[in-house]
Amino acid sequence: MNPDFLVIGAGVAGLRAAIELAEAGQVLVVAKDSLRESSSEYAQGGIAVALSDDDEVELHERDTLIAGDGLCDRAAVRTLVEEGPAAIQQLIDWGAEFDREGTKLAFTREGAHSRSRVLHAHGDSTGREIARTLYQKAASLPNVTFRSYAAATDLLLAEGVCGASFHDAKTMRDIAICARGVLLATGGLGSVFLNTTNPAVATGDGVAMAYRAGAEIGDIEFVQFHPTALHVEGAPRFLISEAMRGEGAYLRNADGDRFMERYHPLKELAPRDVVARAIVAETTRTGAGHVYLDLTHREAGFVRGRFPRIYETCLRYGVDFERQPVPVAPAAHYAMGGVRTDLDGRTTLPRLFAAGEVASTGVHGANRLASNSLLEGVVFGARAGRAMRESAAALRTAPMREPEGGSGGPAEQTQRVAWEKCGIVRDGKGLREACEWLARRAAPERSEERNMREVALLIARCALAREESRGAHFRTDYPAQRAEFAKHSVVKKDAEIVFR
Repeated sequence: MNPDFLVIGAGVAGLRAAIELAEAGQVLVVAKDSLRESSSEYAQGGIAVALSDDDEVELHERDTLIAGDGLCDRAAVRTLVEEGPAAIQQLIDWGAEFDREGTKLAFTREGAHSRSRVLHAHGDSTGREIARTLYQKAASLPNVTFRSYAAATDLLLAEGVCGASFHDAKTMRDIAICARGVLLATGGLGSVFLNTTNPAVATGDGVAMAYRAGAEIGDIEFVQFHPTALHVEGAPRFLISEAMRGEGAYLRNADGDRFMERYHPLKELAPRDVVARAIVAETTRTGAGHVYLDLTHREAGFVRGRFPRIYETCLRYGVDFERQPVPVAPAAHYAMGGVRTDLDGRTTLPRLFAAGEVASTGVHGANRLASNSLLEGVVFGARAGRAMRESAAALRTAPMREPEGGSGGPAEQTQRVAWEKCGIVRDGKGLREACEWLARRAAPERSEERNMREVALLIARCALAREESRGAHFRTDYPAQRAEFAKHSVVKKDAEIVFR
């Protein structure tokens, strides 16, 4: 049976929206993999919110705007920081167990924050705890149902978006699901790149489907590369939380020297893009493939107690964080851009909404402030759900048609081109080469491969058009900011890139 509302993605944003939608009709939440395989599950660093005694909403707003490097939408930032405290209290009321010092919430500091305002759960499992809480709440509502192992392949169109097609991995059948409203909550696109902290399912599906359907995509060139992912042969690029640097971890090069003071006065706590480029510079200079994150100067048992999940994962791959520095290197981590929305999750297509990492609200600008992503998922997931619910009376199921498909190259080749040409350090020559390669189409091609290639091409095209360096976008041939590019990039199907 077709639901009233279709939510594609079962991370924090999708679950929070489903809770809002439940009182207005039947809600189906569809996950590409298991219900637990989302970027939310991997979010270790925490959730930022102005709740501590020495913090203020205005300070959180200021830090977010500074990190965004001139491209934040001020209304979106104000919405995020003002609605954040109530959103956190609601999570606590629903059973979220954040770390505490005695009876008080425990706040830590991360890079580019002027106050200690980052909440954690179970040390380094914050995203997992929030997702658990929201799933438990959503699952308790009789109008919310779930379907796992169904990968969305395209949006269905009729008077706007009226549903989506899926490939069901359990039955190996293609199915179509119609709904009065559709929410994209498909998460990130990190797996477009060869090295990423994201789960394998983060292949940019929501952005690619929305683009093919005719929606506007904004700021897609701004991809944040996390400076410190585990770099051990045979191991996944597991995220080593920025909170470790907040707790005093040093970055050392292959010679054993701390190097961040040469790149930024905040040293290890500099903004992520600065730290990532510094690591690239050091590995290029020394010829090593990685640098080291060192917490061996902390007291015995500290890492095991404060970061249990990170400690156990590193130990599994032969590295004892308490006894030796851990090899790390940058990896694709977070997309600041995505499907353009207003503050209520509405896209430029009727009946299509988006929330979380897949959306481009403008809240992150050119560079996301650490630990704002989970907060965005909770706050804007709720807003999108409310907007869909309130517009339910005007929505109706309509006959559908599928947008045109496409074809392209093997996934690993796409990942390598994206990493080498559209990665941490870019230039016009490499971006043009990427555009040429990614524009070529080869058959046969699976839906996921098509999505990855199309998203990589969008990144390359918009990065080539932005002839400056700003935030997470750095070009060696245009190393400075330029006033004429203090605008958002906007691209849609069969149209030129514009800045506005």
